[in-house]
Amino acid sequence: MNMEYDIVVIGGGPAGLAAAIEACKSGIEKVLILEREKYLGGILLQCIHNGFGLHYFGEELTGPEYAERFVTKVKEMNIEYKTDTMVVEIGAVDAGCGTTAGNKSKKVLAVNSNDGLMEIYAKALILAMGCRERSRGTLNIPGTRPAGIYTAGTVQRFINIEGYLPGEKVIILGSGDIGLIMARRMTLEGAEVRLVCEIKPTSGGLKRNIVQCLDDYGIPLLFNHTVTEIHGKERLEGVTISKVDENFQPIPGTEKYYECDTLVLSVGLIPENELSRGANVAIDPATGGAIANEKMETSVEGIFACGNCVHVLDLVDYVTQEGEKAGRSAAEYVKKLLCRHF
Repeated sequence: MNMEYDIVVIGGGPAGLAAAIEACKSGIEKVLILEREKYLGGILLQCIHNGFGLHYFGEELTGPEYAERFVTKVKEMNIEYKTDTMVVEIGAVDAGCGTTAGNKSKKVLAVNSNDGLMEIYAKALILAMGCRERSRGTLNIPGTRPAGIYTAGTVQRFINIEGYLPGEKVIILGSGDIGLIMARRMTLEGAEVRLVCEIKPTSGGLKRNIVQCLDDYGIPLLFNHTVTEIHGKERLEGVTISKVDENFQPIPGTEKYYECDTLVLSVGLIPENELSRGANVAIDPATGGAIANEKMETSVEGIFACGNCVHVLDLVDYVTQEGEKAGRSAAEYVKKLLCRHF
């Protein structure tokens, strides 16, 4: 199946939704959003806590409430979207491929259960794939490989979307915002969060989350400590936590064993850019994010990027604003391209 659009947005989270809406407001009619999950909204759908929208809307919303405002606009503006759709590959195509934009066209290869394999052509692409969590594999923690080790976002999805409580005695490694929020969430669901340990001397989360999610519930936060061994065969039985020096190396003799059946990892986020690399978009080696200029255009002409696939942002409000900028810039690019062809 072949289709043509002016702009294709990859990702239906806060950045992608804002980009698509802004592109349409800027006069672009044929816009398509591709989202791999079943619903638009991205990670916001599982973030049922409040604190979103203070900068953008001037009021406090939950994640689903924030997302719904943009999903509603997408539907009101009749912006086309395809959910449960996986983008396999993106890139530029040569002239003579049957598209109206000639050698400035971009090709998206995507698949879903309804349409099958699709070749989608666009004059411009907006990358809004978001980010993913660092897993145990990136930490190289010694020990066995039992069940009960999760990233914070996975635990959040289990509880808020699937309705499962992953464990009862919990240790959280890392003080990122998602981990702090899940410390409170799991406590409210009846789990015992025994400790949050952070390898650095300061927290990676917002101060308000430390106060509201840990201090208010009496959950200890231990700085300059990390998990140095995992115990258990079929199911996690406990972890060893050690103090670290200024080079983040464990200090011998400081080991302490904690019994637990669940280890939650909140150890940072990585921009999602496998598609970007496949299209030869330049990647910042320091952040793993796509390199974009002041108009959110990448090193490949006609491909724009925004939100957490460029750099991980603390607030969704900033993600939205960046998405809007990418939408306006992509619309401007398409208009100039059309003028050169007519």
